[in-house]
Amino acid sequence: MSISVVDSSLCHPTASFPSSMVHSNRFSKRISGNGNWVRERRRLYVKSSNSEGKKEEAAQKSSSNNTSSFLSFLCPLLKVFSGGDPSQQRNHALEVATSSLASVARLPWGSRVSTGSIDNQDVSSNLPLRLQLFEFEACPFCRRVREAMTELDLSVEVYPCPKGSIRHRELVRRSGGKEMFPFLVDPNTETLMYESGDIVKYLFKQYGNGRGPSTGLLESTLFTGWMPTLLRAGRGMSLWDKASTDLPPKMLELFSYENNPYSRLVREALCELELPYVLHNIGEGSTRMKSLLNASGSNKVPFLVDPNTGVQLGDYEKILAYLFKTYSSAASA
Repeated sequence: MSISVVDSSLCHPTASFPSSMVHSNRFSKRISGNGNWVRERRRLYVKSSNSEGKKEEAAQKSSSNNTSSFLSFLCPLLKVFSGGDPSQQRNHALEVATSSLASVARLPWGSRVSTGSIDNQDVSSNLPLRLQLFEFEACPFCRRVREAMTELDLSVEVYPCPKGSIRHRELVRRSGGKEMFPFLVDPNTETLMYESGDIVKYLFKQYGNGRGPSTGLLESTLFTGWMPTLLRAGRGMSLWDKASTDLPPKMLELFSYENNPYSRLVREALCELELPYVLHNIGEGSTRMKSLLNASGSNKVPFLVDPNTGVQLGDYEKILAYLFKTYSSAASA
């Protein structure tokens, strides 16, 4: 399932389709790390081809409509209780408490690498081009994909798409024809894909070495996937009104894993600033741990690297203060 956005509405989920119903066609171009369009890629379409597919599609559409009704009621409330200006002084005890509860709600997903990693090697380092994920932090279906990426120990380029986006939502609309999240681009296989469930299955099929998603990862989203969004009152959902409109020359890098409560606070800020970044997933058992130790001298996350300024930070409070100060419209004026 994914969240679709049309015009000013925030979220509207759509049904998932089995991979057997996916067909490809030539597509125009993809987004590169510096915001330019390069190389031709493929576009994915879904199509009901038999009665079984039509029955499944009808059932999913019914579930989607129910979820859509809930979202249309929920999203305005989250905006009211989101805590105001994210750059202002925060009650950090409350921030950590709500984020920690959000992590508890999603245990055990998004905390460790699933067993059976390919010879204990970083799969991402062998890919010619990084996967690209267009999403926003508060979206439960985007969270499902990020949890899978932690399990698969993947490094990916993340393009945050908050409500009010000035860059990335338009790219998704131009690429896939609609604003729906999450949206995956795999330039290594010329694949563009909506639908979180389909994306997770694709990632495990393509990069899982025969593994499947951990038990409950796909099914649990409809039950507990909403809890982080509710507990965090929609943080990581809307663009900060004082965010800089200038795109940094180089992508920031974040060492993180999905269910870490401190990393969640940093990812929320990156989303609210619409800052693209390389996400180095480093859950328990990650092959990337040595890289983190070499960079920070510690195995703790989050750890932020900003190649534009040379800044490297490992304390979430300092990271938040740095991001909102450095990438505000006032700083770029």
